[in-house]
Amino acid sequence: MLKNIPAILSPELLKTLCEMGHSDRIVIADGNFPSESIGKNAKVIRCDGHGVPELLDAILKLFPLDTYVEKPVNLMQVMPGDNAKTPIWDEYKAIVKKYDPRGEDAIGEIERFSFYDEAKTAYAIIATGETAIYANIMLQKGVV
Repeated sequence: MLKNIPAILSPELLKTLCEMGHSDRIVIADGNFPSESIGKNAKVIRCDGHGVPELLDAILKLFPLDTYVEKPVNLMQVMPGDNAKTPIWDEYKAIVKKYDPRGEDAIGEIERFSFYDEAKTAYAIIATGETAIYANIMLQKGVV
């Protein structure tokens, strides 16, 4: 056991976060995200039974966001014509604000299919049991 490490972070996830370097990206995916097919060339870490907000909060306690890009945090944009509501994004904004002085200005949106393309180049994908729609979030690592 280690002190001050959030219990939700498994040894595999901690190792992955540590291995990542500056500009590497990690996706925290909702339960509908095609994690295994999109993540064929990435590490896929299963966190079934957990939601994205609690993982995001635990990860950002340890994970520096990239200060050399305008938007080191990106969400999957709602498709035009899809009247989906995304209240979970407000939770994300509050969590990011706790750990990055840019707050919600550090958060961007990427069109759905472009998000999939970007996710294919991510270092890792965390597959969660999150049931909220459009709950996928991509983080770009900075330096300490």
